[in-house]
Amino acid sequence: MIKTEAVFLWLDERLGIKTITEVARKKEVPLHRHSVWYYFGGMTLFLFTVQVVTGILLLLYYRPSAEGAFESVQFIITEVEFGWLIRSVHSWSANLLIAALFIHMFSVYFMSAYRAPREITWVSGVLLLFICIAFGFSGYLLPWNKLAFFATKVGTEIAGVVPLIGRPMLRFLRGGDEVTGATLTRFFGFHVAVLPAAATVLLAVHVLLVQMHGMSVPPGVDPKKVKKMKFIPNFALRDLIGWILAVGVLAALAAIFPWELGEKADAFASAPAGIKPEWYFLFMFQTLKYLPAKILFFDGEVLGILAFGLGGLFWLLVPFLNRTPGHGRRKLVFNIIGVFIVAFIVIMTIVGFVA
Repeated sequence: MIKTEAVFLWLDERLGIKTITEVARKKEVPLHRHSVWYYFGGMTLFLFTVQVVTGILLLLYYRPSAEGAFESVQFIITEVEFGWLIRSVHSWSANLLIAALFIHMFSVYFMSAYRAPREITWVSGVLLLFICIAFGFSGYLLPWNKLAFFATKVGTEIAGVVPLIGRPMLRFLRGGDEVTGATLTRFFGFHVAVLPAAATVLLAVHVLLVQMHGMSVPPGVDPKKVKKMKFIPNFALRDLIGWILAVGVLAALAAIFPWELGEKADAFASAPAGIKPEWYFLFMFQTLKYLPAKILFFDGEVLGILAFGLGGLFWLLVPFLNRTPGHGRRKLVFNIIGVFIVAFIVIMTIVGFVA
């Protein structure tokens, strides 16, 4: 009979398990008044894992074609045992993932946790946010229902107005001039191959950097006076409690508000009245609606898209633009910018919902 200790020693020689566990035991988490924000990083990782697991289960039955996509999702909901639950959990966890990402990102921003030597950690995190939003955009079309069809048509048309690269980008996204079955196949490829590969690499880099540099202490807190707790088991158990609560919330949302399928996409049908994108695109969509057709000699929509593009670039380069986040006037300026961005996103999202 094979002894457990012998198996462990065999694995340890090849995988270095003891080294990993020793590093985990030595790791400590700072305790201060802002420590609660640390848990949103683990929550985001957990929700991403839920997305991967439920996505794989859905993939077993899904057919990525204009002729079979809608029917395959319908089959999952009506015929596959607990299929409706898996699909609802997948959809709800996608939305909660984006929400957790936003909270985690802004908490890192306001605690200046992007300062040296954590610049690359911030960049990898922002790129992961962009990828998760791309996951949402590509996955929205996959059920091939009427709402997703026309929302994708509007979304790709917005990308198409970007100067110089807009038209090639539109054709690249759609796989042609119109939203067709080729678009669905292309979005499926992005959703299950290209984006997961990119996310896996960035996630590995991000987690590795977090382990290397540890949890950041806000500039206003004296690191020498901060108490610390062990990552294992203290912080890990608190993280686990949060994950269990997240499972409860997901199960409740999926059971009480199951994700609807709607009607099958029809290119010849009229667009549904009051069509809107997912909530995390709503602030951009609503802003573009408010812009006038012409601003001086330029198209208002084009200027709006360019402004959002520059905003994304600014957000990516924050650590390099604010090299002394804990001092004086520059800290105040960047805090004001952060508050403005949060207020803008929240207000425009709410206006988009009620409009």
